[in-house]
Amino acid sequence: MGQGFFLLFATGAVVTALTVVLARNPVHSALALMACFLQISAIFVLLEAPLLAVVQIFVYVGAIMVLFLFVIMMIDVREAVLQRFVPGRNLPALTLLFLLGIEMLALLLWSGRFSAVAPSAQHGGDQVRQLSTTLFADYLLPFEVASIILLAALVGAIVLARKETR
Repeated sequence: MGQGFFLLFATGAVVTALTVVLARNPVHSALALMACFLQISAIFVLLEAPLLAVVQIFVYVGAIMVLFLFVIMMIDVREAVLQRFVPGRNLPALTLLFLLGIEMLALLLWSGRFSAVAPSAQHGGDQVRQLSTTLFADYLLPFEVASIILLAALVGAIVLARKETR
């Protein structure tokens, strides 16, 4: 059953990653990237690594996607959508994508390790507790400085993206 969920999430991650590359609208591409990050965090949950899954959601979906969306807001999306791709330049990338897909499928079918059951990971509750204590006790000041820098970048992006009305 775990193998079925893995194949479901892995297929979803590959499809959303292809959508990131092939979408013409930058907003659709950013939303597909967010869906891809969520699929990868689900794979981390299947691998019994909940800390990595939560970090994947917080760092990538929460922070980096906000940054991408602010960059998209700063550029003129309507102008970017109107610009078309040059038809001849997509062919080498699609050929490479097709060859890598065939290689991945061949490795998947010929690998005997895929059907083997992996040993379950040890639950690292004490390691997570030790990491959080170290982060919020010993490194509290750098953690707060980083959050203030990110807040300043967020406010700066809003100010830059705002249109002047005069």
